[in-house]
Amino acid sequence: MCGICGWVDFERDLREARDTAQAMTDTMACRGPDDEGLWTAPHAAIGHRRLAIIDLAGGRQPMVADDDGREPAVLTYSGEVYNYRELRAELIARGHRFRTQSDTEVVLRAYLEWGQDLAEHLNGMYAFAIWDARSEELLLVRDRMGIKPLYYYPTPRGVLFGSEPKAILANPMARRVLDAEGFCELMGFVKTPEKAVFAGMHEVRPGQLVRVDRDGIRKRRYWQLESHEHHDDVESTVKTVRGLLDDIVTRQLISDVPLCALLSGGLDSSTITALAAKDLRDQHLGTVRSFSVDFVGYTEHFKPDQTRGTPDAPYVHELVRHVGADHTDIVLDSAALMDPGVRSAVLRARDLPIGIGDMDTSLYLLFKAIREHSTVALSGESADEVFGGYRWFHDREAVEADTFPWLVGTDMPGRNGTERLLKDDLAHDLDLPGYRAERYRQALAEVPDLPGESGHERRMREISYLHLTRFVQILLDRKDRMSMAVGLEVRVPFCDHRLVEYVFNVPWAVKTFDGREKSVLRAAAADLLPDAVLQRVKSPYPATQDPSYDRVLRERARELLRRGDSPADRLVDRDKVRAFAEPSGGDPGDSSNRAALEGFLQLDQWLREYCVDILV
Repeated sequence: MCGICGWVDFERDLREARDTAQAMTDTMACRGPDDEGLWTAPHAAIGHRRLAIIDLAGGRQPMVADDDGREPAVLTYSGEVYNYRELRAELIARGHRFRTQSDTEVVLRAYLEWGQDLAEHLNGMYAFAIWDARSEELLLVRDRMGIKPLYYYPTPRGVLFGSEPKAILANPMARRVLDAEGFCELMGFVKTPEKAVFAGMHEVRPGQLVRVDRDGIRKRRYWQLESHEHHDDVESTVKTVRGLLDDIVTRQLISDVPLCALLSGGLDSSTITALAAKDLRDQHLGTVRSFSVDFVGYTEHFKPDQTRGTPDAPYVHELVRHVGADHTDIVLDSAALMDPGVRSAVLRARDLPIGIGDMDTSLYLLFKAIREHSTVALSGESADEVFGGYRWFHDREAVEADTFPWLVGTDMPGRNGTERLLKDDLAHDLDLPGYRAERYRQALAEVPDLPGESGHERRMREISYLHLTRFVQILLDRKDRMSMAVGLEVRVPFCDHRLVEYVFNVPWAVKTFDGREKSVLRAAAADLLPDAVLQRVKSPYPATQDPSYDRVLRERARELLRRGDSPADRLVDRDKVRAFAEPSGGDPGDSSNRAALEGFLQLDQWLREYCVDILV
């Protein structure tokens, strides 16, 4: 998977700045614990930290192309290209010679063959940078769905880039500033493409190329969603989806290191796990290994809430029995979730005070436990965005609202709880409702038209687009940061662009042909799953229901208020914090109340550790 970073300066000899370039590379050690490399030239420094997945001996980076003693290009690459074997054969037929069996070299040779058009040939998840020594030009490329992150920071004489903001911030040329727009983006829960929260920093948009040379920075979209007529009936649609999933999972099982599946007992993860189990059996490669997260006493004392109607464990075990998986439950307690060291590691992984507390911490701990057994995991992430699984897809009020549907009438524990604590004058000046409205109009303007489409079908296309270009980025970023913080590669089969393109154009009436959510996916997986799992109603990622967790959260917030030295005090209203932190302050089981305290504690820690200048 790996972590990448680099520095281009057209007026400075960066061979004399190796220490700074090395410091940038060192921040990516968690993403690449197996190896490291740093390549420098007069105007470029390219860093890499490696998590070895394919061709463990031959895939070292940065990788330099060697053509008869010339070095035309250098690549630092993160991710996986699942069609690299076919591309390798094609490139050999075109006269290219390979020194390794890695997909990294395929990407490098693809650049030498097709230039910046190489991305259109790739199927996978990736973020990479290529320094072309011939033209002294840097090319930054991100995969179509934005599974792998990539940031850049223009400077007066070039650019800094990295897999995560921390790599860029390790260079003294990058200022640690949060302005009003960045603060709105942090609080807004809208994930605007290209916005990176830190002032002056940008995120390469999914499906985008960024070129940097002496004339400046130019951007180009090489992929985006398009609208097309869908001519398949229900039966053909289901058959096509199943065929795509079979091929996708087979490709994503390729690995030279131990691989497993993440299992929640829901339709999405169960489908991926069952497909993996079937494929491994058919290839006589043994049984699939699976992992799930649970909390001490969660199943025994589970209480249905607004978003979760059932605990995961019974459905997980039903699926495990059905496919014969080698399964492990990772069971966490509140002490682990509230461990200061763990919470600090989560903040450093995020680089931002997202403030969703145990939902990040438990995912981090799950991935950390998995990493002791496997290096690669398959996830069911993104199926809800692709097939329309969230409850607000089916809520008339949310569908008809003139805003992002996930912000309507929902108790979203993922929203940054700090918003509820802001000082009134600051909240007024920031105008978060206005910011969200502007970003919503911007997103709607991008939705590709389908001639003749109107009414409800048109609206559901808009909502699908909002999820596939905004909401999914929130979850993919969380998944990437928590997994790469412990050196675990997580693959997301439902983000294969072929599947996304096809299902995006399936009419909503077909997507819900049986009157339920994710009808097409359920039908495509019908022969793979036990009926209890197949018919289970969507239940989001779990959050602990242990009252002791909330008690400790409130105690820590009250202690911070007593100390009176929080750098967050200039942003939040202490009386609002106190109202949530007191033992009688609201329902401790209300996730939005919990999120407010999580947000306050994490904002305080972030301002202390990251030394951010606040310009709001």
